Amino acid sequence: MTKENILKTRLDRLYRRFDKGFLESDPLLFPHRFTSKRDQEIVALIASALAYGRVAHIKKSIESVLAIMGSKPYAFTMNLTPKEGIKLFKGFTHRFNNGSDIACLIYFMRQMIEESGSIGGFFKLGYSKEDSTIKNALISFTEGALKLSHGGIYGRAKVLPKKAGVRYFFPSPKDGSACKRLNLWLRWMVRTADDVDLGFWRFIAPAKLIMPIDTHIARLSRYLGLTNRKTADWRMAEEVTEALRVFDNCDPVKYDFAICRLGILDECPKRYDKAKCLECLINDVCVIR
Repeated sequence: MTKENILKTRLDRLYRRFDKGFLESDPLLFPHRFTSKRDQEIVALIASALAYGRVAHIKKSIESVLAIMGSKPYAFTMNLTPKEGIKLFKGFTHRFNNGSDIACLIYFMRQMIEESGSIGGFFKLGYSKEDSTIKNALISFTEGALKLSHGGIYGRAKVLPKKAGVRYFFPSPKDGSACKRLNLWLRWMVRTADDVDLGFWRFIAPAKLIMPIDTHIARLSRYLGLTNRKTADWRMAEEVTEALRVFDNCDPVKYDFAICRLGILDECPKRYDKAKCLECLINDVCVIR
């Protein structure tokens, strides 16, 4: 058996093990709480936007936002004014972001829906079937989002201030960012192959998705020989995605949830640990073995 075949066998084993039963360890848990696609679309963007930092802190912050939004996030979004948003989310903080940033994100979503019928419709404005990946569509989406009105949330200036915290939710491949949280969100919205992701954006083929690169995926991708790059940027995201195409050309990011569990659940140590490494499902293809 070739090295590639062995690695595919190990990745497929990981994929089968870490199924929807592990959603409690992931922010994707939150959109799964809702049955309406309109609610799920909104909750998914909020959950992915806040998906940075420690898992416990991420979950606490998302819970806090959803507690304010109530049981019908779509209705809340479509009725929220910027002034009300500032008041309702006052005191909210999540590392680099505050309540004004959440209020602005929700106001952005309202404008996207009013303009295009849905957030997916707004994303579709910059999407082309001719593109090999979602890179250009993602650039268009972030640029379009940041041109929307902030409704006075950040002061009197009509143009969104450069230091507005909502910008942190909309990085761009154009700047070299890995865009981990947006790629994560796109994985949730596009992939339909299992019960983990939501998969109701049918206008994008899963083959065009790019791997969400966080610290766990970056480290484990190096351990698996999927990349030699040390910086978690857009180039690494593309390189890891291309390496995974060898194992599933139609759905290269299918392994993201499973690989990430090894890091999030502390099953893969940063240094060799005999007890943990011997039990690991990828121990015979890992470079730190």
